[in-house]
Amino acid sequence: MIRKVTIRDVAAASGVSITAVSQILNGKGQRFSSETQEKVHHFQHKLGYVPDFSARHLIIKSTETIGVLTPDLANPFFSMFIKGVQQTACEENFIPLIFSANHDEHLETSYLQELIRRAVDGLIIASASITAQAIDQSLRRNGIPYILLDQNAVSDGDRVNVDDRHGGELAAQHLLSLGHTQIAVVVPEHATVNIINRLNGFIDWMKSTGHPFSDDWIVHTPMNKEGGYEAASQECVKRATAIFAINDEMAIGLYRGLRERGLRIPEDISVIGYDDIDWGNYVTPALTTIHQPVFEMGQAATQLLTQRIRADNRPFQTVRLPVRLVKRESTGMAR
Repeated sequence: MIRKVTIRDVAAASGVSITAVSQILNGKGQRFSSETQEKVHHFQHKLGYVPDFSARHLIIKSTETIGVLTPDLANPFFSMFIKGVQQTACEENFIPLIFSANHDEHLETSYLQELIRRAVDGLIIASASITAQAIDQSLRRNGIPYILLDQNAVSDGDRVNVDDRHGGELAAQHLLSLGHTQIAVVVPEHATVNIINRLNGFIDWMKSTGHPFSDDWIVHTPMNKEGGYEAASQECVKRATAIFAINDEMAIGLYRGLRERGLRIPEDISVIGYDDIDWGNYVTPALTTIHQPVFEMGQAATQLLTQRIRADNRPFQTVRLPVRLVKRESTGMAR
């Protein structure tokens, strides 16, 4: 059996003490000469020694890990978000532990407890299921810093805010400019704060321009492709000249449902989404949407969290990110 290389082997090869090797490899070897430090690092690489994680944790009092909890990694939105998290975590010398709960609250709770048990230094929670009570019991009492996405109504803490209200306004402006007034809006039954802001921005803009909006034009359905597909059968969709899908996955599901009912996009009905995921540029016709900077959201959340981990007493910060309209081929003049 091949024996694992230990810190004793590095010490013996370097001709220095185990304590000296430990301090140098953990970034606390400033009192040793540059020659000694170089010698230790040379034999570490030559022998292939990897410091024991648990021992390093005890020395530096940090696991150098952050937990990331998402509802569904299959959603391109969260895939892009995670890319932003990974890039900034790498730059900040943290390892992200990523969990996808697949919209299962029990699994989500289990993952949350597991991340705490593994002593992560902080958490990014991009899920709508975590309650204020769970946060208080599991995170605050354990002194674990965290960043919440989509739940900006929770009182204190660092925040990454996207101007979702303006995003809803942009969707309304665009459809009205094309002559649409009979517009169906497809949203989830239990909407998070960011979704509510999009919806309110859309409705308020319609009303402010003299186009009263009735709740009869709202379709509640799961916030995924299947939900969008099912929404195509709703009566108000049949009467609409345009549809505002509250996210791009719903919009892509709508494509299939509308096509099966003999409706052409945008000749018979226009469709606008929200998020600007990669798929939107590859469906036919290419999807008009509201772009939000998902990659940058992941970067900003990770930056705020690592800063909080290193300085827990710093004032709370809010990073605000803009949205913009991306015009493609799925919207046209009202029929």
